Amino acid sequence: MAINKAVSKPPKSHGGLRNTIEYVLKDEKVKEGYLEITGPFSEQDITYDSVYRTWLEEKKIWDKDSGRMCAHNVISFHKDEPVTPAEVLEIGRIFVDRFFPDHQSLIAVHQDRNHLHCHIVTNTVSYMDGRKLHQSSKDLEKQKVFTNNLCREKGLHVAEKGRHFDGSPIEAGEIISWNKNTYKLLTNDSKKSFLADCGIALMEVIPRSASKEEFISGMAEKGWSVKWEDKRKHIVFENENGDKVRDSKIEKTFAGLKVNKEDLINEFERQNESRLSHPRADEFGAGTEECESEYFERYYAEVESAIARISGEDSGRSDIQAGREAEGERTDDTDALIREVRSDISTSRSNRGDIGMAETESRTRERERRLEEQRRAKEQERARETRKRSRGYTGPSL
Repeated sequence: MAINKAVSKPPKSHGGLRNTIEYVLKDEKVKEGYLEITGPFSEQDITYDSVYRTWLEEKKIWDKDSGRMCAHNVISFHKDEPVTPAEVLEIGRIFVDRFFPDHQSLIAVHQDRNHLHCHIVTNTVSYMDGRKLHQSSKDLEKQKVFTNNLCREKGLHVAEKGRHFDGSPIEAGEIISWNKNTYKLLTNDSKKSFLADCGIALMEVIPRSASKEEFISGMAEKGWSVKWEDKRKHIVFENENGDKVRDSKIEKTFAGLKVNKEDLINEFERQNESRLSHPRADEFGAGTEECESEYFERYYAEVESAIARISGEDSGRSDIQAGREAEGERTDDTDALIREVRSDISTSRSNRGDIGMAETESRTRERERRLEEQRRAKEQERARETRKRSRGYTGPSL
């Protein structure tokens, strides 16, 4: 499996160009001579000084000795990929022939890590016509596709989105950042990472949110403010220290954690429907209507038991209680009270049945009302997106 990455912020000075070439050609990195140079090169040995001087001369010939000095690509292979240094060098050579045929390029295979990787440094000035090399995002995407196809042809693995090298799926929330420093920071418990804190907060808040408002409130409790504006594409999270994280950064770092607007709104709808289908625990400490009924039935049973003891119906009453009743301690007033309490219990049970039916109908109406509000909100959101796209379209030029 090969990862093709274009190094950002290429050098714009002679010193930067020289340092880049020197780094790529370090003896402890390039072993057994797995390196190659393309384009005009008359020097006997490939050293950082000879490459630097040759490229500088080419720039001066075309009077383009300023701006970006070079382009820098790295093709990196997984540590378990069965590939040899010679094969890596060949892949680098094919890549250069495809994308930089008219430019001087330095290809070097590094073996100082537990995985093989190939550095490709290219002079931005063409030795054929003097044109400067410019690479767009589309060019970088083409390079990625070309590298994957090249790996397939050679029987190597190809990187698959959402899967590890062995083909197993990446679990939701698993850290997969390709940035070495970011990965180390997130996986090192001894260091404080606001990016990791934000990801953890999101994992805790999202499952408990059934609306945008609940989500923003939940993140605020975790110490994160949420900047969610209709006119902006991305959501921005900011903590109390002023550290900011964009939703796209979270999604790139944590596999399966979807925090863009569309996915969050869909999750809120799902949570809301689930919540309406399963009401939360009420003051009786239960989560469902059945549990509440059980509570009342236990209460009624306790009252009945107390009445039984008072009325002498409890077969387990003591001899003292029986003696007292025989002595006439039980009065007509007691019998009247017992009858009144039993009547109240019967009425309460009957009323609870009526109340239960009314509550069920009320919950059904409330569920339908909320779903209707969600549908309207979603339609309004889509209408806003359509209007925004319409405003951005100016029509064909005449």
